[in-house]
Amino acid sequence: MLTTAVLLATLVYAGIGLVIFVLGFWLWDRVTPVDLWGEVCKGNVAIAILAGSVAIALAMIISAAIHG
Repeated sequence: MLTTAVLLATLVYAGIGLVIFVLGFWLWDRVTPVDLWGEVCKGNVAIAILAGSVAIALAMIISAAIHG
């Protein structure tokens, strides 16, 4: 059964994970020498695939760290 404590813990971990994900992706965006969003808007598929891959990798690392 879903208790209030379990629900609260789930929401806290989800929030922490989202904050870490956004900060990690933002940091990666700042480290790269090109404007990622500008390149994606120009139609650069390779950069879009790379950004998506980085997002998936960050999400997997964060979920593994939270899950244990």
